[in-house]
Amino acid sequence: MISHKNNQSGKEYNQKVWDHLSNLDCEWSRPVSSEIINTARYGEWEVRLTHDPLPKGWLDDVKGMKILCLASAGGQQAPVLAAAGAKVTVFDISENQLEKDRLVAERDHLDLEIIQGDMRNLSVFEDETFDCIFHPISNLYIPDVQPVWDECFRVLKPGGKLLSSFYNPVLFVADRNPEYRKQGIIKPRYKIPFSDLTDIDEEALQAKKEKNEALTFGHSLSQLIGGQLQSGFLIKGFHESSAPVSRFLIEEYVPGFIATWSVKL
Repeated sequence: MISHKNNQSGKEYNQKVWDHLSNLDCEWSRPVSSEIINTARYGEWEVRLTHDPLPKGWLDDVKGMKILCLASAGGQQAPVLAAAGAKVTVFDISENQLEKDRLVAERDHLDLEIIQGDMRNLSVFEDETFDCIFHPISNLYIPDVQPVWDECFRVLKPGGKLLSSFYNPVLFVADRNPEYRKQGIIKPRYKIPFSDLTDIDEEALQAKKEKNEALTFGHSLSQLIGGQLQSGFLIKGFHESSAPVSRFLIEEYVPGFIATWSVKL
């Protein structure tokens, strides 16, 4: 096994990976169309924490709300919410991802505040700034999620909501040898919490880097849900979701994604 790497180097590496993926027009880097923006202006819109629509009641009316789209750039959620009447700030580590939001904002004359930064450090914002934080699957790219929950709690107004999503931790447990999937075998290999920096060998790590794949971290439910409770949140809603096409064999048996609606009382 390899030794612990510096957290800063992992952060800088993932930042470069997402800048690269954004240039390749990956799934999460395709700006919404003007048609979608115009429809949102007339009250018909949706944004997604997972592959399926938000559960009813989670975010039905955003007019006048101050919303932080956290680690959520790519020209998708933030412009739609702005067109639907919210005052939106989008915050992301990838400048190229943020450029997609700028593109939509300029093209469709939207008022978006766009800030580059690390999701673990929201010091640019004052306490109790936002009514809602929209935080779709992204915390698998950082080794410790507690600073994210703590900062979200700080910058939310009392009564504010945190809508977040993340991978089901079970997705990180199995050996990823494609031959096992062909054989219908799920072979446990890794413990949770999981880290690409400490749990895979040097050869596998180098292979990921050569493919420009992001470094990932599999957090426990204690970190993902218990961590929110530790920060002071109460969980109001819980949702499980499956991808249209599974990447891992285990996803054919359990939902691969979890979303939570948490409240700052």
